[in-house]
Amino acid sequence: MKRRDLVRAGPIVLLLGAGQIARGATIVAVRVWPAPDYSRVTIESDAQLTTTQRQLSAPPRLAVDIQGLDLSPELRELVGKIQPDDPFIAGIRAAQFQPGIVRMVVDLKQSAEPQVFTLAPIAAYQHRLVFDFYPVKAIDPLEALINDRLKDRPVAPPSPAADPLGELISKQLERPAPPPTPFEPAPTVKPQKTDRLIIIALDPGHGGEDPGAVGPSGTREKDVVLQIAHRLKERINASGVNGNPMRAFLTRDADFFVPLHMRVQKARRVQADLFVSIHADAFFTPAARGASVFALSRDGASSSAARWIADKENKADLIGGVNVKTEDRQLARAMLDMSTTAQIRDSLKLGGALLGEIGNVGTLHKPRVEQAGFAVLKAPDIPSVLVETAFISNPEEEGRLRSDSYQEQLADAIMRGIYRYFANNPPLARSRTL
Repeated sequence: MKRRDLVRAGPIVLLLGAGQIARGATIVAVRVWPAPDYSRVTIESDAQLTTTQRQLSAPPRLAVDIQGLDLSPELRELVGKIQPDDPFIAGIRAAQFQPGIVRMVVDLKQSAEPQVFTLAPIAAYQHRLVFDFYPVKAIDPLEALINDRLKDRPVAPPSPAADPLGELISKQLERPAPPPTPFEPAPTVKPQKTDRLIIIALDPGHGGEDPGAVGPSGTREKDVVLQIAHRLKERINASGVNGNPMRAFLTRDADFFVPLHMRVQKARRVQADLFVSIHADAFFTPAARGASVFALSRDGASSSAARWIADKENKADLIGGVNVKTEDRQLARAMLDMSTTAQIRDSLKLGGALLGEIGNVGTLHKPRVEQAGFAVLKAPDIPSVLVETAFISNPEEEGRLRSDSYQEQLADAIMRGIYRYFANNPPLARSRTL
């Protein structure tokens, strides 16, 4: 090679050398999200990571080799982030297996189905490597809900000749009405007695990797809506409609992420009578204020603001992190396209009842129920609404959302709205299955 060719090649050689010295990715953060549904481990880095993994048994564990990575203090933090009550993960070990390869071993408490996938940068997140651990046999939410309800009163042991399952169902259906609560107004029409458990699905928005909106003082939407949902759950579980006990079902009861279509599926699996998704809105300016209630629309949004909010809420899956598979997309699309005119009509009735009560405890952003294409409201057979409790981006309303007193008032108002809806729209008589 001639001298002038070497000179020309020099910068290229130097660039390649610098690239080789700057090996691999840098870990930005590590997070662990334990939950009854599944446990998640997230490794966030400034470059995409690739892995090879194998699942081992006796004892159950997952061994993962992460390429382009050196062991760092951030990775070592994972060891201390595993909580003793994590239902799936017993512990995590990490070591430098080879130069540029970290081997991570996740020790499991039970046999689990792991899913390992990557997420592209979005919002405040850079590249994410995600490990999800699901139970081999999924929990039946309806069975768990009814069993939880039956704990309220001990069930006498059946006689030797009795049918235990039949007696269990009979005792549930014969349960006397709970004492009157301060939330039940006098019904405007005489409701039809249905003799069954009435289930209200509560959906605290966001969770886990998805914080939702964040207020000027750092209040996270996912935290306040979960608190409100738990307060509302207490009221529902202590209440009844015309002698029929009520039970609240939460799509998430802790800080973890649930994909939008799974929230709908969960409500359908427990045969919910109503679906109430709870959120705290945000806007570009701090001046926006007031609560809103939304129902589904099949014919476009009722306003540009409703369309903007729906588009924002529908991006939760991208931020929360969904393992996108072809079959999952097809399932979600098929289910979310089954919304009906009757469901939307009943949702508007429910929304109107809630809006009327919420307006008594706080400012309303709009005096009517708005409509847009919210993915989480597309259950075909359950009246479904999304409640934006306030603008968390407004400093004054952020302060109210943080306060126990305002959360209690909101829970009371939503409870009264549920009663108003059932007073004019008695739940259908249908059986529950254990």
